[in-house]
Amino acid sequence: MPLSDDDFGFEEEKAGQSLAVLAEALYLINLLLLPGIAFALLAGLWFKYRNSAPPLARQHLKQTTLVSLVGGFLILTLSGLILSLGGLDWQWTWVTLILYFTCIHSTLVLFGMYALIKAMNGQMWRFPLIGPSIDKAGP
Repeated sequence: MPLSDDDFGFEEEKAGQSLAVLAEALYLINLLLLPGIAFALLAGLWFKYRNSAPPLARQHLKQTTLVSLVGGFLILTLSGLILSLGGLDWQWTWVTLILYFTCIHSTLVLFGMYALIKAMNGQMWRFPLIGPSIDKAGP
């Protein structure tokens, strides 16, 4: 049977899978392509669907929103601390700042890619250390 123009060959296996994938994709877009704009879209999705989304989508929405906030806070505050302690003129300040930013940012991207894979497979997953707990009981 030939595929129509509106059939992308993807069917939801679990309720909320498409929304979960969208949340994880927006998280990665926020980190890599359109910071701020993608986060605003992600936060809008969270506020719209936080009470009505299926458990899979709710978990991925909650996780991506919270991790975006925590990750942004970590990057901004610790980068500011490194700059304020080292000063702008000391070369080791910049080495430390670039190394820190690269390590934290790339870790967030790596975990985001893994979370996207989990969402595409219809599975829940939690970011280590900073991810919210997974609700075992559904609504």
